[in-house]
Amino acid sequence: MLSARRHLTRAAVLMACLLLALTALAGCATTQDTAARKQAESKRILAARKHRQQARKTHEQGSKKR
Repeated sequence: MLSARRHLTRAAVLMACLLLALTALAGCATTQDTAARKQAESKRILAARKHRQQARKTHEQGSKKR
């Protein structure tokens, strides 16, 4: 009976370690996905800003010609 109890304890510890490792891996993937989304958002913001600046510059040049 003692041997069976040791096997169950070892199996439980092994399962706990595996679950902890899987959770850590899932957390890393989530962090990478979040970083990729933030980078894409930053690129969109910078592109929109550049477009607005170019439009403003074009509008100001058109006003000066009149």
